Parts: sequence; C-alpha cells; structure tokens
Amino acid sequence: MMTTLTQPPPLTTMLEALIGTLSVSSVTSAFDHSNEPLIMLLAGWLERAGFQVEILSVPGHPRKFNLLGTLGSGPDGLVLSGHTDTVPFDAPLWNYDPLKLTEANGRYYGLGTSDMKAFFALALEAARGLQAADLRAPLMILATADEESAMHGARALADAGRPLGRHALIGEPTNLRPVRLHKGVMGEAVRLIGRSGHASDPRFGNNALDGMHAVLSALMAWRETLQHTHQHPAFPVPYPTVNFGQIRGGDNPNRICGDCELHLDLRVLPGMDPADLRAELAQRVAEVSERRGLQWSVEPLFTPIPPAETPATAPIVRACESLTGYCAEAVSFGTEMPFLNQLGMDTLILGPGDIAQAHQPDEFLALDRIPPMLEILRALIQQFCGVRS
Repeated sequence: MMTTLTQPPPLTTMLEALIGTLSVSSVTSAFDHSNEPLIMLLAGWLERAGFQVEILSVPGHPRKFNLLGTLGSGPDGLVLSGHTDTVPFDAPLWNYDPLKLTEANGRYYGLGTSDMKAFFALALEAARGLQAADLRAPLMILATADEESAMHGARALADAGRPLGRHALIGEPTNLRPVRLHKGVMGEAVRLIGRSGHASDPRFGNNALDGMHAVLSALMAWRETLQHTHQHPAFPVPYPTVNFGQIRGGDNPNRICGDCELHLDLRVLPGMDPADLRAELAQRVAEVSERRGLQWSVEPLFTPIPPAETPATAPIVRACESLTGYCAEAVSFGTEMPFLNQLGMDTLILGPGDIAQAHQPDEFLALDRIPPMLEILRALIQQFCGVRS
C-alpha cells in the first residue's frame, strides 16, 4: 500500500532528472543511445507512486526498452503515453545546456522539454497521491523507445497485441490543442541503373540521369493526380504530398551517368494504404524504365508510419475538446497513435509543448503551460479511471 512517504520527487526535480538523462535515438549508430537509464529512472518513480511496473524489452533491439506502469486493475482505463527518446542535438548552437533544465524567460529550456520527456513528470504529478483502491478503472503510464528514429517500441507493442487501456493520450507537443488524426509518413528510394560510357558519344551508354528526368516527370503527374483524387478537409494541406528531397547520380561530367537515385517523402491521408501507394509508385517507375531500357528498383527508406484517425465521437476526443475549448485538429507529422489504435484504444494527441520547438536548439516548455496541462490530466483521470472521492 502506498503511503505519502513513498511519493516521487517534486515536479521540478523530476524534470531536472529527465532532461539530464541522455536518451537520444538515431538511425545513425554513432548518435544512438540506450534508453535504459531513463526507463529505470521512471520505473523507480512509478514504483514509489504505487504503480505495478513492467519493463518490456524491444525484440531485436537489446539496448531499448518500453515501460508500462499500472495503478489499479480491471478493463478499460486510461493510458498516458510518451516516448523516452529525443533527436540528436548540436550543443554549440544552444544558448543553454541541452542536458540541463534551465529556467529563464518564463520557460524551461532543455532537450526534451517540449518533445516530450517532460510529459512523464507531468503525468506522475497529476497522479500524485492516488492509490489503486481510489480507482474504478486502471491508470497506465506508458513509455516507449525509439519514436524519433524508427518507432521500434510502439511497433513492438502493436506486434505483441497485448490490450492496454480503452482510452489513450499521447503527450506530444500540440500547444494544448487536441489532435485526433495525422498523416502517414513514407520515405522511398528510387534507383535507376543504366550504362556508363564516354560522354562524347551517347550511343555507347544509357544515361540513368536522363531516365530519372523522365521518372520525375511521371511522378510529378502522379502527384497532381493524388492531389485531385484524395482530399481530407481536416488537414491544413488537405491532400497527400510527394516531396522530392534528394537526388544523386553519376561521377564525372565526361562520363554518361550509369546510376541515379532519388529519395522522396510521402505524407498520406487516413484511409490510404502505404503498400498500395508503393505499388503505384513502382508501376510508374517501371513504365518509364522499361521503355528506356533501364534497370530499376523502389525500396522503402524506413518502415512506413501509417496514417491515423480516431473518431470525432470517441469519448477521449469529446473530453479533451470540452477541457480545452478547441475542436480536435489534424497534423501532418507522424506519431505512435496508429500503433496504440491497433491495440484497441481510442487515442488522442495533446501536450503542453509547441511543435515549433521540437528538434530545435534552445527547445523550451513555457511555464504557463504546466498548470493547465496538469488540470487536463487530472480531469481525464477522474473521468476515465473513476477516482473515488
């Protein structure tokens, strides 16, 4: 049984410890770190608060862990979820130590203040003093690995298929505005292989760069088709986008280009299947390449983040709209929402940070965002966990 002697540290102390614990994830191994120190920090606080704690390894990633803390028992309940990792950072560009919580200008500065390690401290603070016997339905705090790189942690939870709560809130930075849907994210690599030769006589080669020019033209036409045939008015950009972000090919101006590669980003609407889109992309690349006698391939740069949508009528959506005074919105960045929804939860995104601060030097959380976020969390716990008075 929990007593007041076994509470987590004060809110500011928790924030200091979270920001001071390095937990960068990256697809580049030189920048990637284990999240185990931060997981163990959270586990200790949750145990002191009376939660039952499970530390879950992420299959295939021995240095990465998810954590689930549960207070109370039974079906339904509320999950407060966040990711433990941050992006890499350029310390010389910061005016404040990125790994030290600094209060200045009415803000808390530090890596993860906005996106989004500070949310764990706020969730624990909102639950301070509660005991399992107080709750009619469980309260869960979920901490995941590698959201900023490949979402290995959330994908592992979805693959395991273990039911959690019925309602979930992810504390990503949304300016205290509820978000119920977001686009999916795909990254694709298109490669063409031709035949190099002396630039003085095109007959001796097959220029892959010329071929990629034709592929780009075909994909630009496809992009226009997607924009006209797929619309979702909830999004500020109401259609799927295709961005040509990187191209490289050839090795010297006096050689016919024998190899060319294009990387592109697709942001897809709810209801669109990434596998179908990749098939359409491959079909258009194949048509051009085969006509020009080029070898071709289309490969994902990473496993797609699916689009996600929680119904406007879901109780968690209605509750957060009532608490904030804002209608639930749509965003174009990806989150762990689709994976939590796959586990049978209605998931909403709402946090005190600002996405404009995410991944930026001098990331900060405005101090005046903390009290209203705590009020929202306490109200959600009351509504979905049935706190006894």
